[in-house]
Formats: sequence, structure tokens, C-alpha cells
Amino acid sequence: MKNWSNTYEYRAPEIVAPTSIDELRRIVAGAKRARPLGSKHSFNGIADTTGTLIDMTGLPCEVDIDLGARTATVSGGTKYGVVAAALDDAGYALHNMGSLPHISVAGAVATGTHGSGVANGNLSSAVRGVELVGPDGELRRVTADDPELAGSVVALGALGPAVRVTLAIEPRYLIRQDVYRRMPWETLLGSFREVAASAYSVSVFTGWVADEVEQLWVKRRVDSADANVDDTYFGAQRDPDERAELVPGIAENLTRRGAAVPWLHGLPHFRLDTPPSAGDEIQTEYFVAIDDAQAALTAVRELGDRIAPHLVVTELRTMAADALWLSPASGRDSLAIHFTWANHPDEVFALLPAIEAALAPFAPRPHWGKLNRVDPAGFAAAYPHLADQRELVTRYDPEGKFRNEYLDRVLGLGASAGLPEVSAPMGH
Repeated sequence: MKNWSNTYEYRAPEIVAPTSIDELRRIVAGAKRARPLGSKHSFNGIADTTGTLIDMTGLPCEVDIDLGARTATVSGGTKYGVVAAALDDAGYALHNMGSLPHISVAGAVATGTHGSGVANGNLSSAVRGVELVGPDGELRRVTADDPELAGSVVALGALGPAVRVTLAIEPRYLIRQDVYRRMPWETLLGSFREVAASAYSVSVFTGWVADEVEQLWVKRRVDSADANVDDTYFGAQRDPDERAELVPGIAENLTRRGAAVPWLHGLPHFRLDTPPSAGDEIQTEYFVAIDDAQAALTAVRELGDRIAPHLVVTELRTMAADALWLSPASGRDSLAIHFTWANHPDEVFALLPAIEAALAPFAPRPHWGKLNRVDPAGFAAAYPHLADQRELVTRYDPEGKFRNEYLDRVLGLGASAGLPEVSAPMGH
């Protein structure tokens, strides 16, 4: 079995797909090694194992709304788009969504996946509780008043499969999404926080080599369907025909632009009922502090000529600081520098050290589920609570049932046999 983009092949000798929580508990209890698998939207070996790979997507879909607490408890293996539709039908919403509604709730929050917005926390920041299957197959609930929740949300699957996740909700709202073009790089670099903060959610798309960034997708919360928007955004011009494409020649899978729509159809970039993005791709992403945006982006731009031949598109997004130990936005308002690469595995794998070296002065945090070549010392420098996370993992999984080589490497837990030292894309 391969990941969603067909660029990572799982090496697990056994793959099972339980259809009930009781069946899942029995599988976990009887396995020597096990890892949970959601929507297969990772680009490295984070979900792989030398034992049993557990496909969580066949578990029953639950969306249980608690109006008093303003939360919804949902099944971990369910797609965000499915959860969002159930919430919207009931009159409620999430504060944010990722660019793809196809990703599973548990997998997304476990890896610190995000949407955009300077004032918006990532998807993990909405979690108010999580129910995990421990290595003995027993269920363990971690609630909002438990200090261990900070290490149990973005936990990389190292504490066991998350069968239920409780999310904060709010009343449903409308989003209007507009595309603006041709913002000079000097405008973006000189006023990055202002550009990113002047709408509810802003995504900047670039190829790094032009004098202007190609597109800005500006998402505003509006009160009515006939809300008007400006034709300029920091000098960039609104595209009245909304002809934007993220992948050349592919536009039919994108969400609507130029009109106010329910939040679940405006916050993601891609529609749930179509395959997202290009498909045949590799992804990499690094998080730095927003205050370092100008210097960090300038450093990466110097590599533009090397990046461009292998790049589909780069997206720049932002998120508010949170207090989750392994969140890429832990303790700092953050800029995410995302690369969607063509399927050039050897070239991309060779290029990553140069990008990571350019970002090194800014304590970059790689996205946990995307390809990177950061060494353990780099993770330790970037995450002040890494030692706390190691202690939590070893306390609840002392035999390492849920560990693999990738987790041992990034958490500094020592060697684990059976997988390569660096989980590379297919072809390397």
C-alpha cells in the first residue's frame, strides 16, 4: 500500500482494517508492534511499522455535539469534510480547516496540520479531549483539564490510536474567498504580518524566482452573501474571473472563489468530492516564527533557481501560537513555508539539506508528516518540550509498541531496527 500521492510505499508486513473499537482494541493488545493509519496523507515513514499497520478509516463515524460545552466528539478516522458537513447541518462550525478536507481528524491533529490565519490556531488547537487505545488495548481518556493533554494531542501516534477526538465548535459562518495576483516580493517581505493578518485566512502562492508572488488566496468571514470586497489587496489586483489554478491545468477540484459560501466550502482549497492537488507529488514544510518571515523567506529565495525545476508550488500560511508540546506553532506565532514538489525523489531528497541550512538560523520545525532531513539535534533545538514528550511516551508505552524508526529518530528515543534511518520517498 502507498500513501495518498503514491510517493511513499508502506513496508509494514501486515495491514488490518477494524470495523469496531472493540476489534481495534483486540488488534492492538495482540500486536508486538502497531501503528495507526488515517487518510495516508503523510510523505515519510511516520505511520509505518515493522508490525501491524491499522487502517482507522473503517471505524464507525460518530459526531456527538455537546451544546453546553460547545464541543463535538468525533471518530478519529473520519475525514474533516465529513465532520464539517455534520456540524454545518446542525448549525455549527470549526474555527479552521486544512487545505484538504480529505484528511482524517486524528491523523491531522496528531501531526500538527493546519489551515491559515494569524489569529487562528492550527487544527490541533481546537482539541479539548482525546480517547486513546493504549498498548494493552485499554481505552484512556485525556480531557481538557488534564495537563497531559498538551502532550497527547500532537503525539505522532506514539501514545496509541486516537479513536475519539473532542473539538471546540462555534456557530456556523460564511467565508468569501478571492484571488489576488502579482504582489511584489518587497511588499510581502516588508509588511508580512500585515498582509497575512488583514483577512481571516490568507495563503500566498509562489514559485520563488519571479519578482512578484503569483497569487494570494484571501478568505474573509462575511455576514451576508452579497458582501463586497476591495479590488486591491496591498497593491495586488483581484482576479475578477477567479481563474486561479494551483496545479497547471487542474482547476475543477478547487473550492469556489468570488462568492460567499458556508465555511466548510470556503476554508479548504480543495473540494471533498474530487481528488485533491496534483496527486503525484512529494511535500515538505517548515515552520518559523512570523517575526522571522522577512529574513527566512529572503534566505529561501536565494535558492530559487535550484528549487524551481522541481517545484509545483510553494504556499505560505500562518497560525497563532498554542501551548501543545509538539505543535509546530508551540509558543510562537508561526509562518509555514510549504513545498509541493514534483515526483523527483532523488533531486528533492538532495535539495532539502540546502533549504534546511538556509532556515537553520530561525529554528525551523518540520511538519511531522512531510519529508525532511532534520537530524535529532535539530528537533531538540526547535522543541523546548521534547524531553517532556519523550517521558510521556516512554511512560505510557514502555515497550515501544507504537514506536518506529521515524519516531525514535525525531524524539531522540534511540535506534529501532527494521526501517531506514531516514524515511525517503520512493525512488531514492
